[in-house]
Amino acid sequence: MRTRLLRTTIGLVLVTVLVLGIPLTLVSGFLVSDGVRSSIAVRAESIAAALSEQLVDTDTIDLSAVAGSVPPGWRLEVRSADGAVDAIGAPDDGSLVSVSLPSPGGTLVLASPPDELRTARWRAYGLVAGAVLLSLVVGVGIARITASRLVSPLSVLTERAARLGAGDFRTSAQRFGIAELDRVAEVLDATALQVAGMLQGERELASDVSHQLRTRLTGIQLRLDELASHPDPAVRSEIEHALQQTDRLVGVVNDLLATARSRRAASASALDLDAELAEVAASWKDTFAVVSRPLEVTGDHGLSVRATPVRLREALGVLLDNSLQHGAGPVVVHVEERVGQGLVLVEVTDAGPGIADPLVPHVFDRGVSGASSSGLGLGLARAFVEADGGRLELRRPRPATFGIFLAAAGDGSPVTAPLSPA
Repeated sequence: MRTRLLRTTIGLVLVTVLVLGIPLTLVSGFLVSDGVRSSIAVRAESIAAALSEQLVDTDTIDLSAVAGSVPPGWRLEVRSADGAVDAIGAPDDGSLVSVSLPSPGGTLVLASPPDELRTARWRAYGLVAGAVLLSLVVGVGIARITASRLVSPLSVLTERAARLGAGDFRTSAQRFGIAELDRVAEVLDATALQVAGMLQGERELASDVSHQLRTRLTGIQLRLDELASHPDPAVRSEIEHALQQTDRLVGVVNDLLATARSRRAASASALDLDAELAEVAASWKDTFAVVSRPLEVTGDHGLSVRATPVRLREALGVLLDNSLQHGAGPVVVHVEERVGQGLVLVEVTDAGPGIADPLVPHVFDRGVSGASSSGLGLGLARAFVEADGGRLELRRPRPATFGIFLAAAGDGSPVTAPLSPA
């Protein structure tokens, strides 16, 4: 797009230069010619005045008396009424630039060599060419500035739209000073919040429905188990049939949930965890350095996990931003391999006051926040991790420690993380 803008702007500049430059060149040539002829005419009038005085004093015209007023290479003629020509100076080869005016002795003709007119014209053409070149340079400069000012914001907006499509629903306060582009940025932010809310609501609904359905089915199974000892054989047979149907329904529900998790995790692939954490740390270190808080990555190295790069980075970004906004002291990202479990634990902790007890059970709930934030961040971070088959849990409330459980590369099964600190 930058190239198209540059080509379009430079094309417009070239058209403008051609439309204005060609007439300007022609006009400057005429003006130079008129200026040279005017200069010759002034000199001719001076000579005519001298000849007029000479005619009054001596009743004759002697051109040698005004030879000093005729520059070298010029020609002076006086043509009398009877056709006689008296001339001094350069011979007339037809290339001289001449000016005629009436004089007491007839017609006075003063001619200069063409070099003077040619030099003046080329000087004027050079000035026009310089102006054209300056216009081109200025036009290209303005085109580059305009292209950069338009393309850079568009690139940022394109990247944000791509991140939104990949599941990154964070908003940005960046604006560009261009009303139309700022409006697009505002719409993207509003859309991100709406989609985030809808996604979180759908996940909560699915979780609630699955929980309620499992609870109700478990209750039915318990009641049927109690009735399985009924003395009537026919009743016991029906109860056993009902238990079989209930077991099948429980199996169907579990299969549907497992299939949904598998589909969400289908885009996950083996990632070099060291490389991902290094990139995340590099993008956040300057932000933490501004508030004089160190950011460290510790623990096991050389591990590979199953995850989607953008989801893992955004989930870690939410946790780091949460520590930045609500925590204190150094922030540590600790990696630990759970040998024998096929899990890799990534913990994010700081030295802040932690999470208040009333908020602990609801820290991942939508709209719940201990400050003035939207309350969507931690819920979305959990959704990002779960979308890749992992789990995000609050490991300790004080200091606030969040743990991301990811499947080690080669283990494609969804992660079931422990709910209590380990």
